[in-house]
Amino acid sequence: MALAQRLKRWGARGVNFGVLAAFATFAAFPFAWMLITTFKQTNDLLDPNHNPFVYHQPPTLEHLRILFFDTLFGRWVANTLFVGTSVVIITLALAIPAGYSLARLSGKFGEKLGIAIFLTYLVPSTILFIPLSRVVAILHLQDSLLSLVLVYPSFTVPFCTWLLMGFFKVIPKDLEEAAMIDGLSRFGAFLRVIMPMSVAGVLTVIIFTIRGPLYLGFHRRFGQRLISGLESTHCYPW
Repeated sequence: MALAQRLKRWGARGVNFGVLAAFATFAAFPFAWMLITTFKQTNDLLDPNHNPFVYHQPPTLEHLRILFFDTLFGRWVANTLFVGTSVVIITLALAIPAGYSLARLSGKFGEKLGIAIFLTYLVPSTILFIPLSRVVAILHLQDSLLSLVLVYPSFTVPFCTWLLMGFFKVIPKDLEEAAMIDGLSRFGAFLRVIMPMSVAGVLTVIIFTIRGPLYLGFHRRFGQRLISGLESTHCYPW
């Protein structure tokens, strides 16, 4: 009986390990392929008679030389980091207080207002292209990274506000009231009690914000049109 239970336990562990191993292999394959092709010579890579996972010719650094010295790849990565970091800071500065206020707003008005803010995120970017490009032109920000910093939060703030509102709603108000009874102000209770419990929501917002405008199709359709006149201001199309 004990042997049967042990075999059953080992079998369950084997199945779990097999599933995890298969998923890890599937997820890691693009990175492994990228690493292999980085150091492969072009002739070796394009030869249909060669095994693509084996180096039939000596590895080369020519691809990296072209990437870093014949293109503005370094500048593009720096631009991407600048725009992404700026948009994250602006989004958090606006979405956190807005989401908290909506979560604590009593009655149906707060819920309806939160839904209304979320609906603004669903407005197609093509509809906003002309008015936003006009705003950028008025501010003389054409071909400037600041135009992207100005435009992207208009898409990230509504969704992140609605997202954080859900995180703040599940935190009981009793915790804030207890903190204020102990002598903290409302802002102090928010900073010392609510924010540490909302780290998961803040991280979710950061991931969405830094990946959304810089990775999805909006960047290719809209963002590049705002900075298309100067190559050095391009962000890298991840």
